[in-house]
Amino acid sequence: MRLKPAMASVTLLFCIALGAVAKPAAAQRWNDIRTRALVERATALRAMQLADTALRDYRAEAHGYVTFLAQLGEGFTEPPKIVKADELALDVYWMAPNLSKQMIRGRRDTLLLPTDINYHRDHLGIIQNNFPEMIRLGDGDEVRDVPHPLSAAGLEEYDFAISDSLEIRLGPRTLYVYETKVRPKDDRLPRAIGALYIDRETAELARMALSFTRAALKDRDLEDVAVVLENGLIEGRFWLPRRQEIEIRRTGTWLDYPARGIIRGRWEICCYSVNNGLNPAMFAGPEIVTAFVPAGAAGDSARRPLFTGEILDNLPDDVRAVTDEDVLAVQEEARALVRAQALTQTRSTSLAGRRISDFVRFNRVEGLALGAGLSQRLGAGVSLFAGGRYGFADYDWKGRGGISYRRASGAGFALAAYDDHELAGEELERSLFINSVAAQEFGSDHTDPFGSRGIGASLFAPAVGAWRASLSFAQEQHRALEVHATPALGAFARTVPAAKMKERRAELVLERPTRLTWGGFEAQYRVAASLFRFALAPDESVWANGRKIAVHARLERPFGTNRLVTQVVFAAVGQGGAQLSFPTSLPGVVPPFPSPSPSLQPQQLVYLGGAVTGPGYDFHQFVGTSGLSTRLEWQAQAPFPSISLGRFGRAPARMTLAPYVNLLAINSGAASMRRGHGLYPSVGLGALTVFDILRVDVARGLRDGRWTFSVDVNRDFWPVL
Repeated sequence: MRLKPAMASVTLLFCIALGAVAKPAAAQRWNDIRTRALVERATALRAMQLADTALRDYRAEAHGYVTFLAQLGEGFTEPPKIVKADELALDVYWMAPNLSKQMIRGRRDTLLLPTDINYHRDHLGIIQNNFPEMIRLGDGDEVRDVPHPLSAAGLEEYDFAISDSLEIRLGPRTLYVYETKVRPKDDRLPRAIGALYIDRETAELARMALSFTRAALKDRDLEDVAVVLENGLIEGRFWLPRRQEIEIRRTGTWLDYPARGIIRGRWEICCYSVNNGLNPAMFAGPEIVTAFVPAGAAGDSARRPLFTGEILDNLPDDVRAVTDEDVLAVQEEARALVRAQALTQTRSTSLAGRRISDFVRFNRVEGLALGAGLSQRLGAGVSLFAGGRYGFADYDWKGRGGISYRRASGAGFALAAYDDHELAGEELERSLFINSVAAQEFGSDHTDPFGSRGIGASLFAPAVGAWRASLSFAQEQHRALEVHATPALGAFARTVPAAKMKERRAELVLERPTRLTWGGFEAQYRVAASLFRFALAPDESVWANGRKIAVHARLERPFGTNRLVTQVVFAAVGQGGAQLSFPTSLPGVVPPFPSPSPSLQPQQLVYLGGAVTGPGYDFHQFVGTSGLSTRLEWQAQAPFPSISLGRFGRAPARMTLAPYVNLLAINSGAASMRRGHGLYPSVGLGALTVFDILRVDVARGLRDGRWTFSVDVNRDFWPVL
């Protein structure tokens, strides 16, 4: 395959960048004299503090949030979504030598998605002991047997390096600290990785941010754990907990599926009272207990209202949207300090799938199709994958398989071979799960599949800011597919009349997952630019060149409890001059007169129309060489009856009403099969209910359109359906 000079230059620069980032960073000065002196001072001071008899007991108050979040989609590029949020108020007690008690004075929760999760008791309280000689989390069920970096064992088991000098403000006090990196000498053992923030003058440990090696995580479902502990100076002498954060991420071990559960805790500790003489009897029983106090009760527990406002209004922004910057820094630092495989789950062969429809689906070509996939991680970032699917109406197998390599930075490559179905169109108009139900029951199949057999290679660059880039190459053979299935009601429309041909393609994709941007908008972008060459069968001596660009953008902005949502889909495909090739001619024989260059084929065109790109119009009613769909939607809260989901909770007594306007523009081109030309406006009303999972839409096309009605799940869940 030959590329145009512009694409060749992009490819060269991409490969150079990929190679550059793949090289290890320059080595830091580990264990130099200055660093060792600092950590030895800090270790000695910490040992004295642990043995200090001047601190006999203390009492404090803690206020925090514990949230359970879900992250969906291949690669987990989109920010996690809150499933459940708990706000807690604690009375915290401690007595020498190491007795602790935490009483939950108040707790309230908000359920945003159905779940029956129960937190580990440790997740409902703070870490009081600043970790002694050995670090434990989750009563030792999550992390245990990890030597503290500033302990006698830690000095022997870890490497240290001063990386920066920083200022940390702790209330009215400003500390000047050294940021000291920590990494294990043997990352195959249960160890910590991260950074310690040590006061330059006193060698006090003001803050630590740690993650852990794979060997330290005792639960096989754990993906990683990150902890940030920040101390404050109390009464000018005692360094006690002031602020804490913990993030625990879990994925399944038997199923390699793009869904992740995250528990995130954030705590603020204040109002210390030291050496007041606590009763030892109060420390009997479990460390963390519930001790709600009746309204109007006297004493410390009734000193002020526990909570104000709505829990989601008070939830910190870093908990609501994306991983907190401190926790994210810990995770990235950990991956940079040790081999990636020390932090990655080691798995045997796992059942794998990108979405539910990889396991079961129904459409007009295959009828009922059942499939499965297998994933094998070999270590060092190398994975093998294979998957297949069998249709009971077309009696045909489809499959794909390959090998991939990914570094902790995200850089890597993948090689694949496949014989499967691809979908014509710029955007899914319906989730594949709902499409299976509609196709089987009512003969409504909103997919346009065609056959594709080929091989491909992809290069992945590490993220640059919020942007991710990939470059892929493919050589494929396309073919049309026939309708084989019969629905319960109605009849299926014909499939897209795809041409039988060969295609060679190079595609550059730039993606920006949802991130906060200008004006308070949450923005998501995807831009794909490709060059391709194709030749029609059976005469494959004449090749034509083409190019395509596709842009997807989604911007959202909250206004109180309401939300403005904007969506844009644009695509354009064009054709360049033909490039001819002939067999070697005998001397004196003139090559035959060149055949006309083939024009763009149906599977290469732009398709719009349907519930997403053209509400109020038929599925893929508009076909052409370029098209644009843009929607403006206002989402507002309205009362609605609460629905019980049993042990998964109750849906809130509200719904979201979403009136919208949509404008579709299509350039039909000159070919006779291209449909529509011009502008096609429409208006509609959406209603989201049952935790905003279920969406019902009614729309009307204002130019030769009709009333349309659709039911689907929220688009946030489409990637895994």
